[in-house]
Amino acid sequence: MTAGGILLVDKPGGLTSHDVVARARRSLGTRKVGHAGTLDPMATGLLVIGVDAATRLLTFAVGLDKTYEATMRLGEATNTDDAEGEQTVQTDASSLTAEQIEAALQPLRGAISQVPSTFSAIKVDGRRAYDLARSGEDVQLKAREVIVSRLEVVAERRHGSVVDLDVIVDCSSGTYIRALARDLGSSLGVGGHLTALRRTRIGPFSVSDAVGPDDVDRGRLRGSALVASEILGRFDVTAEEARDLRHGKRLAGAADRLPASPIAAVAPDETLVGIVERRGADVKSAMNMPEGDSA
Repeated sequence: MTAGGILLVDKPGGLTSHDVVARARRSLGTRKVGHAGTLDPMATGLLVIGVDAATRLLTFAVGLDKTYEATMRLGEATNTDDAEGEQTVQTDASSLTAEQIEAALQPLRGAISQVPSTFSAIKVDGRRAYDLARSGEDVQLKAREVIVSRLEVVAERRHGSVVDLDVIVDCSSGTYIRALARDLGSSLGVGGHLTALRRTRIGPFSVSDAVGPDDVDRGRLRGSALVASEILGRFDVTAEEARDLRHGKRLAGAADRLPASPIAAVAPDETLVGIVERRGADVKSAMNMPEGDSA
């Protein structure tokens, strides 16, 4: 049994996020393992894995901004908006100019309304959209507001009738990079889909610090206090305040000490007391870690 913490894993292509979690459970000898943010089997890159008590922190990591490296192919569309689907459109894109592509990219930047890919894990009446789509049902997903703070073409390659764009995307949680490729191709009238996707960052965490799924037992477990402080910021409390928070008591009149809300409350021994938030003039626990947890 491990002391718990957060582990960064670099998922290879061909594995599901659940596959990586299963390997971590076996390697670390604990069933209490989860992840923050699924990657499709085709995709590679960063998974944030929570172990034991630190799984409680994953809910705060799910909504963090992310960075992706991707390849978008113009001239072909698929029913899944990625390379694993069946081709639905093939149009000669060879005459597209860099200026036309840039003009079509511009509306996809900033705060945008995006319809997720039909073959996504979003639930519709309790069922996954991809299960409905695969069974032949007509799936109509609602648009959602997302933020694409960066959508930059770093390389362009032309192969016959198709144009491949290597891009870097900084975006809010919930953004579908496949949908960006689909919408870019649609706006240009040639169809588009994703041929490669790699997640390189989740909030403060980088794939450069990650280990492979076969090296999970040799990876560095990041302590809960450090991770929670990186995600939410740090609020130092006294030993007495830590005890009160763990017992469900509020810190009266302490709200003006909080630089942010919610925030990680850290005890003098560098253990994470929990996540606290403002309640009027007081500070109240939103989530407590198990007392004595060293993660």
